[in-house]
Amino acid sequence: MGSPHTGFLNHSVELIRIETNLFNLYIQGKPYHSTVESLQLHRDDVGAWMDSNTLQISTLTRELEVENIFVFSPEQGQLVPWHTGEKSYPLFYETQAYELVVEKKQGTELIFYHDNLYLRQAIKPLGQSILSGILNFQNEVGLTELELRQQGRSLFQLQIEIYPSKMDYKRDYQMILSDINRQIYNLSFDFLRKTYHLTGLKETQNQSLTEFFTILQHVFDQLRQAVERIHANPHYSLAKEQRIVDAAKVRKAGKENIAFLAKRPYLLTHHEAHGFIPHQGQRLHPSHALETKRQVQFDTLENRFVRWVLIRVSKKLQEMKRKLSASGKLQDPVLDKKMTSIQNQVQRLLQLDFLKVGEMKQLSVSLVLQMAPGYREVYRSYLMLMKGLSVQSDLFRLSMKDLAQLYEYWCFLKINELLGQKYELLKQDMIKVNRTGVFFTLDKSQSARMKYRNPRNGEIFTLYYNRLPSGDRSATLGQRPDNVLTLKKNDSSMEYKYIFDAKYRIDPAYEGSYYYEKYRQPGPVEEDINTMHRYRDAIVYSEGGQELERSMFGAYVLFPYHDEQSYREHKFYKSIELVNVGAFPFLPNATELMDKFLEEIIMDSPEKAYERSTRPRGTQGYYKNKLAGKNVLVGSLREVAQLESSLQYKYYHLPLRNIVDHQILTQIEYVAVYQSIGKFADITGETGIHYVGKVKDWKVLRREEIKERPARSGTEDQLYVKFRIEEWTKRPEPIVSGGLGIYRLLYTSKYIFDRATEIAELKLEKEEQLNEWREKRRRGAVKVELDHTQVDLAQVVKDIRVDE
Repeated sequence: MGSPHTGFLNHSVELIRIETNLFNLYIQGKPYHSTVESLQLHRDDVGAWMDSNTLQISTLTRELEVENIFVFSPEQGQLVPWHTGEKSYPLFYETQAYELVVEKKQGTELIFYHDNLYLRQAIKPLGQSILSGILNFQNEVGLTELELRQQGRSLFQLQIEIYPSKMDYKRDYQMILSDINRQIYNLSFDFLRKTYHLTGLKETQNQSLTEFFTILQHVFDQLRQAVERIHANPHYSLAKEQRIVDAAKVRKAGKENIAFLAKRPYLLTHHEAHGFIPHQGQRLHPSHALETKRQVQFDTLENRFVRWVLIRVSKKLQEMKRKLSASGKLQDPVLDKKMTSIQNQVQRLLQLDFLKVGEMKQLSVSLVLQMAPGYREVYRSYLMLMKGLSVQSDLFRLSMKDLAQLYEYWCFLKINELLGQKYELLKQDMIKVNRTGVFFTLDKSQSARMKYRNPRNGEIFTLYYNRLPSGDRSATLGQRPDNVLTLKKNDSSMEYKYIFDAKYRIDPAYEGSYYYEKYRQPGPVEEDINTMHRYRDAIVYSEGGQELERSMFGAYVLFPYHDEQSYREHKFYKSIELVNVGAFPFLPNATELMDKFLEEIIMDSPEKAYERSTRPRGTQGYYKNKLAGKNVLVGSLREVAQLESSLQYKYYHLPLRNIVDHQILTQIEYVAVYQSIGKFADITGETGIHYVGKVKDWKVLRREEIKERPARSGTEDQLYVKFRIEEWTKRPEPIVSGGLGIYRLLYTSKYIFDRATEIAELKLEKEEQLNEWREKRRRGAVKVELDHTQVDLAQVVKDIRVDE
């Protein structure tokens, strides 16, 4: 990566000068950021500076007149005249300090105002005519407004934008916001931060008080006006009031009298002249009847809804005020005044006559709520208040968390998104909100985790955020990496654990720097790589008083960098294959390397996982399996009766001549029996390898000395090997024939025998064949193709493939 461009200014210069009839305003600082220049951030496709188009200068009173505006131009390297609507460039960056100076004219009384109390206090009077101070937004980016006030009223407003220094604004930062918003809407919002973003509406079930108050400030005037409009013409219903009166006094009898009189025949009397109800040749007349009157009442679902919205606003404000007071953040008098004013107006609205109604028990979105004047505005305000936010470019202002925290959250959520695209999410208690106050964070409790299942093989794996899995700890100092992925594999009782730690840091590798001379390109900070070594070596596992064993198989830095292709040549990427410690570039448009690696470690066999690491927990058991050799004899059976005899008397016998190398007898620890399709399918229905037993001892005998089963004629004097079996066990799933057979016998390892699904797999002998087989079987059922239909007579393994 090249050094900053020629003419790069690394000292403070005047960035903005605004001259007015009442004051002059100056902002001074470094016009460039060294990392931004080295990585060429915030440029378009042809390398030109992006147009920020966010610089805005507003006069809020007729008394103030702007005379001249000068803005620093990165292209010209100096201050140039600027007018509203003209192109502006990125000038302000995170982590850099900027000096603000306001020079007052004519003894004008001015004070500096910012929504954040700490920035507000940073600018102080210096003598009679100067306001001055240092503004530093730390890791926070986005829009911010600097305001000057005179006698409590706003006089002037300057909007600037703070840019990221380690990632591109359009290509990376805005996509990170989009990713976070899409996955968990309320994750990164905070209250009373130094900068804000423009946000739009998005439905959510997890809304913070921060979001609620931010939206409320925007919509409350609309809500108040809508309620007052409803008060002028409220929705009502006509309630029926029924009473029993003398029939002569009923003005209009409704149909309900038919059912009423049918149940009360004693009210009917015979009256030939006035009777109008025929019954059995008589004419009947009621002495009393129901009279129905309709009265206007306001206790409707729609008015109950309006009342419920106002009560909910009131309770939210009370809750917010209580929590801010408890956390000491209500010392800002401006904020306290805003909340009190809204609360008073809500209480006034609740006293209106049409809102003296019952409690809302359920919400039904009627046409009145959707279309009636006033009601539709209240309903719209309700949707905005209750449904959360989406980071967009209109409507609401909302402070974002600092970028380092934002990047950490995004890394976790992006890992989950990558996993969720291929694997089934079983359980999540990670994406909750820790409502300890007004602020949102990811839940860091003991049970915070995301659990997935691999649909290919049913294996379970878990991603932990900001905590270690159960049983893991450090014997010295506390260690708490951001993300730990724990894999449970079917062929092992072990858990395979990997650390992925988000670091919002990058060394830009300036030409001539130590980092450039050593690595030749940008990459993770060396200190962060050392942290990964510490994590892997310091975190140990112990269960039930057992010896401490290192439990982390690998540790990796996730850092903000976009050039994945060139990074493949970086030492800290190649080190992953060598020692399983290194780093991955990780940004919205740079996830390929990380995605590929996640799939690799999830699909790794236990052996491959061990080989990636350097003597992790369980190494002794791994090499015991690896070097065990051929210790299982798989023999054929002549008939069903031989199987029955072997199972009953716990033995197996075969001619000694079938064993070419007699020394192998000393290695045999297990005997399994193969049931052929021809001899067993029609009789027992069981074919393949079902039974295996551990060898108790073995002897070479003449056939006539084996008494459990009579010898065939002519074999009495032949030498046989008799294996005595401790106990026959039946496999949960047999090793099936797969269209092949075993003519006499074959040898295999217990490791392969326990994992095979077809008898052809028992023929695998070479190291490269075993490696290919064990990795492919992680992806599905494996088909081994041989050059003979009898496995023990085959000479060549022709192919090993995943059976589709």
